[in-house]
Amino acid sequence: MFIKELPLSERPREKMLSGQVAYLSNAELLAILLRTGTKEKSALRLAEEILSLENSGILFLSECVPEELASIKGIGPAKACQILAGMELGRRVATKPRDSKARVNSPDSIVSLFMEEMRYYKKEVFTVLLLNTKGEMLGTDKTSIGDLSTTVIHPREVFLPAIKRSAAAVVFIHNHPSGDPTPSSDDIATTKNLVDAGNIIGIPVWDHIIIGDGKYISFREEQLI
Repeated sequence: MFIKELPLSERPREKMLSGQVAYLSNAELLAILLRTGTKEKSALRLAEEILSLENSGILFLSECVPEELASIKGIGPAKACQILAGMELGRRVATKPRDSKARVNSPDSIVSLFMEEMRYYKKEVFTVLLLNTKGEMLGTDKTSIGDLSTTVIHPREVFLPAIKRSAAAVVFIHNHPSGDPTPSSDDIATTKNLVDAGNIIGIPVWDHIIIGDGKYISFREEQLI
């Protein structure tokens, strides 16, 4: 059945216009992005095919490339780019602080800023969050991409941005691509070295947070700092 054959109250675009956006299915939202289908398939049917490409469903769209979507009959490069542009806008909204000096006063407040971006990384990314004396964000710095170890993460590289920005404290955030945020022996050893270095130069490490797939571990909460 094509969308135009549905009752007005059941058509995705009309449901959104009537304020029912929260009740739209993933397939219906995708159909709105697609706008049109083909002679054989409706936009809604194309959306369902996209969601069935992988068992992860809509999460597949967070890491696919236009060519993968364009392999579906009826999805050309233009429609593939429309979909991925929508995904990227959603990701940016989810990770953009409402205030350029967002205040972080708990692990949850930090994780809310970084989870939706870092949970999908394929490699380990080590990020330093710089804080002022009020606990407000001064900025972030990605110092390493790869496995976290004492041979890769050097205190000089980690604390240089903090010194340049006159940060009062730092928070370390890194991800585990496996989805399991449990700290490894390297995570613990590297953090201890960095905490000791921070104490020497007068820039304390407030926390180290490891992000997994929808879950995290705070070194401070686990009393590892």
